Amino acid sequence: MTMGKPLVELIKDRLAGDLRGLPVFHSVAVKLQQMLASRDFRIEEVIRLISEDQSLASQVLKVGNSSYYTGLSKVATIKDAVIRLGAQEIANLVMMASQVELYRSGNPVLDNAMQRLWDHTLSCATGAKWLASKAGYSPLATEAFMGGLLHDIGKLAIIKALDEILQAGGTKANVSEILINEILETMHEDVGHRLMLSWSLPETYCSIAINHHKPEYDGNDILLVIVRLANLTCRKVGKDLRPDPTVALVGASEAQFLGVKEITLAELEIIVEDATAQAA
Repeated sequence: MTMGKPLVELIKDRLAGDLRGLPVFHSVAVKLQQMLASRDFRIEEVIRLISEDQSLASQVLKVGNSSYYTGLSKVATIKDAVIRLGAQEIANLVMMASQVELYRSGNPVLDNAMQRLWDHTLSCATGAKWLASKAGYSPLATEAFMGGLLHDIGKLAIIKALDEILQAGGTKANVSEILINEILETMHEDVGHRLMLSWSLPETYCSIAINHHKPEYDGNDILLVIVRLANLTCRKVGKDLRPDPTVALVGASEAQFLGVKEITLAELEIIVEDATAQAA
């Protein structure tokens, strides 16, 4: 690693090769998504896959019994959880439970960025799931959650790459919140898209990763539109690395595509604001 290289170039070098080496996914969570995408699986396989990792299984049961799934009776086993929640919902739960452990760093600046990014990610996922149901697309609710959970995975990958560079002593650059945000904004969509492709995740999530900020997008891609609107809401209410309270949701093209009214958008803001506390 060359000490004289600009930090951005060091990050690009680290992200130029095989992205599967970056610690941004749990293998079980990815296998479940691939399994569901193929639609060629049995419930017993889902249970076995989760149960093989006792640490993950314990975390899944913890999340499954949290207030996030309020109204359900307690689940004591992975089999109970899968039967009660269904394969798609349990796959989302596994991804969420495994992801939260990855948003950590020994570097205080990076750890703060990761914690804020997780807050944004979970809030966007929760908002997208609620919005799908509220806007008349209930069958897409669980996929909307996953789309929201993974839309900014490129940002996590970049921060993880930066963490590796700093730990290896590859740069003497002063890493600040401003610098991190600038790097994330310019690179995260492309990195996220390549990362999703390298892990063979479903195309619908790959599309969300690359298109969730683009000015021109397909308004007929309902999952993309839902995640974009949830993402905008996060920015408006402060659940974003770069909050902007001036965001006008009512006039947003995403709101027009979905046909949601002002009262629904106001409710969405509340859902997003409360998301992290509900899932804690």
